[in-house]
Amino acid sequence: MSNSLQESIAKLKKLTFLFVEDEKDLLDIIAETLQKLEVNFLTAKNGEEGLAILKEHADEVDLVVTDISMPVMNGLEMIKEIKPLYPNLEIIIMTAHTESKYMEEAKEYGVNDYLLKPFDFIKFIELINQKKLK
Repeated sequence: MSNSLQESIAKLKKLTFLFVEDEKDLLDIIAETLQKLEVNFLTAKNGEEGLAILKEHADEVDLVVTDISMPVMNGLEMIKEIKPLYPNLEIIIMTAHTESKYMEEAKEYGVNDYLLKPFDFIKFIELINQKKLK
């Protein structure tokens, strides 16, 4: 493993992530990888659950990674609820949707970062390292 990748992973270990994703297989893969890297994270199956977990762990969570299309409450609805409560919380959208209407709506809520599915851990790590977290 390269030094820069090791440094990046060390940075990840200082953070706590909330992953909100309804695709169980994808969430399992993400969770397994994060566990192997010894990264702190929480998971939720939809926006409503994600919002509840965030409220319970607001002082711990550094970054939310959310899908858009989910049952109960979608990612954009969740972001709309999160931003007034936690205006400085970093949020990344992880989605298969490339339609500009989703991107524009997310930007209205202050979210500019996207990861397109399939989920790419290297791109995720690079994106996290660009952010000013902890």
